[in-house]
Amino acid sequence: MMRHMLKSKISYPVVTDAQLHYKGSITIDSLLMEAANILEHEQVTVLNMNNGVRLETYAIKGKPGSGVICLNGPAARMGYKGDPIVILTYAIYSGDELKKFKSVLVEVDEHNKIKNTRLA
Repeated sequence: MMRHMLKSKISYPVVTDAQLHYKGSITIDSLLMEAANILEHEQVTVLNMNNGVRLETYAIKGKPGSGVICLNGPAARMGYKGDPIVILTYAIYSGDELKKFKSVLVEVDEHNKIKNTRLA
């Protein structure tokens, strides 16, 4: 049996910008992407803590160390600068893979800098 599991989570980064006139996606500081094992163009689910919006888009790399979290294109209508969000990725694992499976959890501070990374 294959199971769809949480692969990684970036907890409570703050939206730093929203660019409506862009073709779409979310720009994420590449250091956060690397810590959370998120590849460029990988599908992500974004949860907005202020308005309850849940959206799916894809990740694009932002400048390393910049703390950028930018909602682009239609996603820009889903949140505002300063909104705390959660960024999730999922993957499908076999029973054998689940024996070694651990989600990557990345916590950030108020400037979107990595505070803690752990496996769960």
